Amino acid sequence: MPFVTIIIPYKSNLKYLFLALKSIFKQSYKNFKILIIYDNEKKNDLEKIKKFLNKKKFLKFSASIIINKKNLGAGLSRNIGLKKSKTKYVAFLDSDDIWLKNKLKIQIDFMEKNNLFFSHTSYNIIDSNNNIISERIAKKRIIFKELIRSCDIGLSTVVLNSNFVIKNKLFFPKIKTKEDYILWLKIIDKIKVIRGLKQNLTYYRKTKNSLSSNKIIGMINGYKVYREYMNYGFFKSLFYVSVLSFNYIKKIASN
Repeated sequence: MPFVTIIIPYKSNLKYLFLALKSIFKQSYKNFKILIIYDNEKKNDLEKIKKFLNKKKFLKFSASIIINKKNLGAGLSRNIGLKKSKTKYVAFLDSDDIWLKNKLKIQIDFMEKNNLFFSHTSYNIIDSNNNIISERIAKKRIIFKELIRSCDIGLSTVVLNSNFVIKNKLFFPKIKTKEDYILWLKIIDKIKVIRGLKQNLTYYRKTKNSLSSNKIIGMINGYKVYREYMNYGFFKSLFYVSVLSFNYIKKIASN
């Protein structure tokens, strides 16, 4: 089975990072390499992470750390990981999220059997204490006109074909939130259909202080998605950000 590079940007909160790493170490699929992109100029936690990875029970796993010279943000940090990866696939795991044991095995089997460049799965949403508060169900097929109206793809559920990404120069843009959404839109423009697995294989953590939970930043960056990255006009951008916001509220209400 092919190798997977697991890309984890890290800025803060060691407790959650260690939970994320443990969920990787427990994977039934063993052909992976871990690449942590350390994105904190102060380097307060660097030695603690190294010490954790050097524990005897974890030494059998391939894990390395790339240290950013300055804080770049999660999206640009992931780009560094994408460019450094030499494996067939790359998978994304944010440092406060968690994978279920068979996540990689099920997803890589799915991609290999169907010759896919991109896949994602359903996921549970958890709070700071690991309590499940809601879920998002992946659609089996998503086309552009659906994705442009609602972002239903969880970043930590995504696996990509590395060669496809590098060849087409598909990278995360420099924006604080919605950077993953912009990349998915670029990708679907190339492959036309994104395939999903309707299995909950990831726990996505939602905390009060996270950027993704800031509604004002989300609205501003939602507008930027359409105006700056999709090159839509002013009124068309306002229309789509309104539709995006409406669909987000509808998803919350349904859960």
